Amino acid sequence: MAEEKNQKQEEKKPSSTKAMEGREEAKKEEKSEIKEKPEIKKEEEKVEVPAKFKKLVEEIEKMAVVDLAELVKILEKKFGVSSAPQQVVSVAGGGGSGEAVAAEEKSVYNIELTDIGSKKIEVIKAIRDVTQKGLKESKDLVDAAEKEAQMIKENVKKEEAEEIKKKFEAAGAKVELK
Repeated sequence: MAEEKNQKQEEKKPSSTKAMEGREEAKKEEKSEIKEKPEIKKEEEKVEVPAKFKKLVEEIEKMAVVDLAELVKILEKKFGVSSAPQQVVSVAGGGGSGEAVAAEEKSVYNIELTDIGSKKIEVIKAIRDVTQKGLKESKDLVDAAEKEAQMIKENVKKEEAEEIKKKFEAAGAKVELK
């Protein structure tokens, strides 16, 4: 008897209401499909998370990718670490001493802006050219470099690092290759 009443009420509803309900159901189905895809990926990559980090990992999972990238940069600056892979240096011959390793020249550099000089706009342009950042990010980096040295680019090959250094010196800034 209750089913008959429901059918009669459905028949009385205007067609536009039925169409809206149909769209809402379609949206719900799309959302459920989207949610299912990441869960499938999680099943493939099972990672044991210790209990002490479980809450932190859950919070990170909720974050947007842009926010995660910003968090990584902040953590790198705060703790002085890099998420880039480390380069292993080996000495040929096996009989080399520690001095031979120290004498070997670095092939990868980090570029740090230490002083912006008097041509602030030129330095901002150089940062935009080198880092492919937007105007605001470049300006913020230059403003921060006025207070303390700022990392411009990390893990750059020697030749590229020298070119970048020349660009900044032409703009009136001082950079260090570390």
